[in-house]
Amino acid sequence: MQHRPLGKSGVSISTVTFGCWELGGGPWEFTSDENNIRTLHAALNEGITTFDTAEGYGSGHSEEIVGQALEGRRQDCIISTKVSRANLAPDNVRKSAEQSLRRLRTDYIDIYYIHWPSYDIPVAETLGEFNKLKEEGKIRAIGVSNFSIDQLKEASQYAQIDVIQPEYSLLHRGIEKEIIPYCLEQQIGIMSYSSIAKGILTGAFHFGGKKLETDDFRATRRLFLPEHLEAETQLINLMQHISERKGISMSQLAISWLLHRPAMTSAIVGTQSISHLKDNAEAANVQLEEDDLQQLMEVSDAVLAMIDTE
Repeated sequence: MQHRPLGKSGVSISTVTFGCWELGGGPWEFTSDENNIRTLHAALNEGITTFDTAEGYGSGHSEEIVGQALEGRRQDCIISTKVSRANLAPDNVRKSAEQSLRRLRTDYIDIYYIHWPSYDIPVAETLGEFNKLKEEGKIRAIGVSNFSIDQLKEASQYAQIDVIQPEYSLLHRGIEKEIIPYCLEQQIGIMSYSSIAKGILTGAFHFGGKKLETDDFRATRRLFLPEHLEAETQLINLMQHISERKGISMSQLAISWLLHRPAMTSAIVGTQSISHLKDNAEAANVQLEEDDLQQLMEVSDAVLAMIDTE
């Protein structure tokens, strides 16, 4: 497993991050807390040191499981969590941070994010409290998630923003035009979520016969509409061809593509399966040739032009 510095924070993170949304229950097919604790332990054993959660994942349950699993190994881990949009007033930020610390069984959070920008609370007020928490040693680095370029620039006026967490994958590339250049210029890290497009880039929906249940939250998402799944076939076929030639999985190819992109620090990938976890971890070691990267970009461009996700 490789590690990269996170912006100007002084924090170093694994290039594959364990995404812990699924561990909270909620809209995902849920296994069990016991299984998920074993999977978190397996992640550490595979060299994944960075774990991403949020107070909103299962109303804090994901944080509780992360805290339980990593207790006794805290010094080996980088933990990131997020304050929800409803809690961005300064008093609520502090209350949320203290509750997250308790659930995570730790006295500091490595990376603390604004999960979604507020409609009502000025970001200056929210980040003022973040800065106080940082001065007190309760957080080490400050991040924002789901911010536009204008929101990121505004936030940067009031705190050292060390990382942004956007949706980013071969099927969602909206950050490339403005956010990536700004992050490169300002030395801001990028940790992508939905790195395998909520499962599409594994090939499971095109080759594996996987179908979504009607109550699966993904069923109404744009990329999963039948006409868009059909349009995505060109990219999935290319990914299968490259993966077979290189002897890697399609998930590994999707993650490795991200890690070859400029400004990318870490790809967040969630799972409740130890075998999938091990497969994801190996993506950090996959090297792609320039021809492969160019082909993937060209076909991705063509597919995105058809489905217009951006």
